[in-house]
Amino acid sequence: MANGKSKSKKKLFIFGGLGLLLVILVVVVLTAGSKEDIVLVTTEKVEKRTITQTVAATGTIEPEFKVVITPEVTGEIIELPVKEGDQVRKGQLLIRIKGDQYKAQKEQLEAGLQSAKASLKIREAELQKITSDYNRIKELHAKNLASDSEKETAEANYLTAKASYDAAVANVLQSEARLKEVLESLYKTTIYSPMDGIITSLNVELGERVLGSGFTQGTEIMTVSDLKNIEAVVEVDENDVILISKGDTAIVKVDAFKDKEFKGVVTQIGNSAKTKGLGTQEQVVNFEVRIKLLNPDDKLRPGMSCTADIQTETVSDVLAVPIQSVTIRSKTPEKPVEEGEEVVERKSNGKNDKPKEIVFIIADGKAKAVKVTTGISDADYIEIKSGLKGGEDVVSGSYRAISRELQDGSKVRVEEKRKTAVTKK
Repeated sequence: MANGKSKSKKKLFIFGGLGLLLVILVVVVLTAGSKEDIVLVTTEKVEKRTITQTVAATGTIEPEFKVVITPEVTGEIIELPVKEGDQVRKGQLLIRIKGDQYKAQKEQLEAGLQSAKASLKIREAELQKITSDYNRIKELHAKNLASDSEKETAEANYLTAKASYDAAVANVLQSEARLKEVLESLYKTTIYSPMDGIITSLNVELGERVLGSGFTQGTEIMTVSDLKNIEAVVEVDENDVILISKGDTAIVKVDAFKDKEFKGVVTQIGNSAKTKGLGTQEQVVNFEVRIKLLNPDDKLRPGMSCTADIQTETVSDVLAVPIQSVTIRSKTPEKPVEEGEEVVERKSNGKNDKPKEIVFIIADGKAKAVKVTTGISDADYIEIKSGLKGGEDVVSGSYRAISRELQDGSKVRVEEKRKTAVTKK
């Protein structure tokens, strides 16, 4: 009997322990299931600010005015008094090409011109004599003192002499034209600077033979640039170029000058697209924009790399929030169905399914989704045209919380922003 009672007690303890353990597990599960997640966020006050919309672009520094010197005649360089980097004045000698062949042609044509002029004088004298004879025969014929045959012979002699004289005149004009052409070629063997500037590139050396640009492109001898007028030539994406207008202010940074900024003004916007990677997935379409620098440095050189922030629009005293505060949600999440509540099927509404721009503001420890209408933005803030009144605490971080975790009504805990450490030099 005692042994049977002992076994009954053991069973009782075992089943009792298992029951207690089961109750504890149920309580833990129910407690964990009812615990609501709290999202950690940072906030910032909605305030009025001045926002300047900018378009970023990259390019190179170039002179606003430059002339590429190419010869119009072919020959050997016999004089080259300048070198790259030299400053030159308008009308200064840049290069002289050997012109012996043109000098020989000049002398030959001058002699031919003198011969043509001498021949013209002979023809002129002959014409004068024959003209006199012809006039005298006509007078005699009118008085019946000369026959018709004599008159016809005199007239034929006159016409022949007149034609010879006209041919001599044409020959002189032709010789003068040929001489003028050779003199022009001889003149072109000497090239002078067309403007004040600096030799920014020199591609030839003394004694080198260059090709004229009569039928081909010709040899590019040198480039004369006006470095007092400098511009930044940048390429702007096709989606951004429509925002830019002539006269827009730009801040240009040159890589070689580190933190120095140059102020500029947009002077020209290209109409022809520059396409890279045509027909590939990396195809890019850009447009060339020229920015005149208002405060150029004497050390700026053509070809230096630069970046430009073109200020396309500015609005003052407008409500603004951090850019990362605005997120896009396709639709507002539906309210969870409570136990025992009838499930009603909701049909999709095309208007409600459109993506909406929203921000989350904090009210009574919870996040509230607010639909907003945005305007222009700068690097940090975006304009809010409608949806906020100002003074609200808007969620500014973290990115994960704003883009994924937060929902309308989510409980939040506001953290202080981490201060960025400033290193003192």
